[in-house]
Amino acid sequence: MKRNRTLPVLLVVLLASASGVATANMATHENHVKAKQGTTTVQRSKGADGLVNKTVTGPKGKTKVTDRSRGADGLVDKTVTGPKGGVTTTDRTRGADGVVDKTVTGPKGGVTTVDRSLGSDGLVDKTVTGPKGGVTTTDRSRNSDGTINTTITRANP
Repeated sequence: MKRNRTLPVLLVVLLASASGVATANMATHENHVKAKQGTTTVQRSKGADGLVNKTVTGPKGKTKVTDRSRGADGLVDKTVTGPKGGVTTTDRTRGADGVVDKTVTGPKGGVTTVDRSLGSDGLVDKTVTGPKGGVTTTDRSRNSDGTINTTITRANP
């Protein structure tokens, strides 16, 4: 007879603890931003150069246009025009070592450069210079067992 009484009590305790966990989870996500209502449309089309361009129209009717083009060096560059009219351009070039470098100019005129290079061990290292002058260097090295280590060094202006 005791077992018959403990089962309902056990169920009540489990349900109470589960609802407490659910309440605790809701409390931790109280700052969660809900998705905006409305319809977002993504339209892709091939440009005259054969690359895929994209136009995104948001729920409020504002558009963001991504135009990809092939540069003189044969690499794909892109220009993004934002909903407020800001333009971000990405220019890719092939360095002397054959690795692709990148320069990004933001809507406020800030320039970020990514300089990739082949290290002596054959792995690609990179140096990123941010729009405010901060430099991040990533150095990759190969261990004797073939695994790869990465050392990241950041220097703020």
